[in-house]
Amino acid sequence: MNRINSFALKNIFSLIMLIIFFEADLYSQDNHNIFAKEKGIGTNYRIHPSSSNQTEVFITTHPLNSSIMFSSANTVVFQPTYFVSEGVYVTTNAGNSWFGSDTCKGANVQFHGGDPGIAIDKDGRFILTRLARSPLQGLYSHYSTDFGNTWSSQFPIATDFLERASVITDGDPTSLFFGRTYAAWVRFTPPFPLFTSYTTNGGESWLTSFQVNNPSQRCAGGELAIANGGKLYACWAGVETSSPFAEKYVGFASSINGGNNWTVNENIFATQGIRGTLPQKQNIRVDGLPRMDVDKSGGSRDGWIYIVTTQKNLSPAGSDPDIIFNKSTDSGLTWSQSTRVNQDALNNGKIQYFPAIHVDKFGGINIIFYDDRNTTSDSSGVFLARSVDGGDTWIEYEISDHNFKPAAISGLPQGYQGDNIGLTSSNNTLWPVWMDNSSGIYQIWTVPIDLIILDVEKTENLPTEFELYQNYPNPFNPNTIIRYKIPLNPPLLKGESEAGRLVTLKVFDVLGNEVVVLVNEEKPAGEYEVEFQSSVGSRQFASGIYFYQLKSGKFSETKKMMILK
Repeated sequence: MNRINSFALKNIFSLIMLIIFFEADLYSQDNHNIFAKEKGIGTNYRIHPSSSNQTEVFITTHPLNSSIMFSSANTVVFQPTYFVSEGVYVTTNAGNSWFGSDTCKGANVQFHGGDPGIAIDKDGRFILTRLARSPLQGLYSHYSTDFGNTWSSQFPIATDFLERASVITDGDPTSLFFGRTYAAWVRFTPPFPLFTSYTTNGGESWLTSFQVNNPSQRCAGGELAIANGGKLYACWAGVETSSPFAEKYVGFASSINGGNNWTVNENIFATQGIRGTLPQKQNIRVDGLPRMDVDKSGGSRDGWIYIVTTQKNLSPAGSDPDIIFNKSTDSGLTWSQSTRVNQDALNNGKIQYFPAIHVDKFGGINIIFYDDRNTTSDSSGVFLARSVDGGDTWIEYEISDHNFKPAAISGLPQGYQGDNIGLTSSNNTLWPVWMDNSSGIYQIWTVPIDLIILDVEKTENLPTEFELYQNYPNPFNPNTIIRYKIPLNPPLLKGESEAGRLVTLKVFDVLGNEVVVLVNEEKPAGEYEVEFQSSVGSRQFASGIYFYQLKSGKFSETKKMMILK
């Protein structure tokens, strides 16, 4: 009897503890939802729940009607037979409801190979490119005039062995190339160059493909962007010549005549990509390929180009994968120093990867990425970093309301779980899409994000006082990072504007001689960081003590740092 009572008491105790943990989990989840809702972030949901794996997710918006959005993905089923296609997921009411299918029905369906590239042109035609399955190979396209319900037969753009194509349409009515849709891809035969083609008739036919560059080592991951007026940009990664073909630099090309001729720069800045596998995340396959967008807001930064990559072991990235940002303010002629987007501590063992970038109609830069800073190293959530000052400062938000445990999809190439996530906007709402296997298989998840509420939150979080941080690392060789804060509405000196105040950050030697100016410009309120390089070209600083001084208006602060060689 006592044994029975003891057993019963243990079970009752276990049940009570289970209820407590369950309620605590619900409480934590509810708190996250309330916190997110206050910041304009809605509830996560799947746009097309199904029994197919949905990976390699993308999303785009109609250039003239932002209530219409088109998303796609690699779709794979294994039963009753192995079948690959491209998902077609559509909203015509700004994301209030979605419809579609896991299969692009354009003939010949049995030869579809996934890896979609998507666009909606000025006439509302949906254009989809995809790879072919054996015995065919190459890049094929389809178009739809009824929101993806029916599709044209395939048109062969290229029949080489090649990589997934990036697709984009010119939606600017003032452009000479208004309505032209472009595709870009890397051909997998030496020297692994970037190719492009375009259609002027809504995908009914495509021009003969054109080789953009002639690289000294192989390329990977072509990406396209279009500025107002029709100026076309392409970027790609230059990769190592042996496995795992890690990304070493970013190449860039521009065209002012609709893709007929290109100005090429094979190396605009160095990278240290992460191509390979992530042991912490069940050995999923990852890469550090560049993603790109351009400001078309018509504001003061109209035409600025932004590129984002994933890097490690190259400053400002740390020893774990970080999201790294570069920009050009002169149509790609020159590029900024790299800055780190994710704001968690450097070298903290947390992993960020697979960024997607989108510049909204306000000129805000939005970058989403997988991030495990709030979970265990074998899992991931999704974060948004947003900048409204051209990438000088970033505010981050966790937009996923649950984490998931990445894993390779059994039956597909080793480590594969998809390589891309996507981002667009409709009216005042940001629409990210990502792949998440928390339902048991990979599915497209999204969440609506109200940009107006988000920017109100950003203003509330701006610094209230100046602050100059100690550089890190210190001592250092050859580079160090200096962070500082500019507050909202500090006392202004005569001639200073409300939008920004003159900020200088200078370095002096022990005799008080100015040796370099790191910052000398107006800056809006926010947090900033700048890299000081002690060895650049002919500029070589000797070992010893130096001082760096931040000045803005009536504020001035100086700190000491040391170079060790």
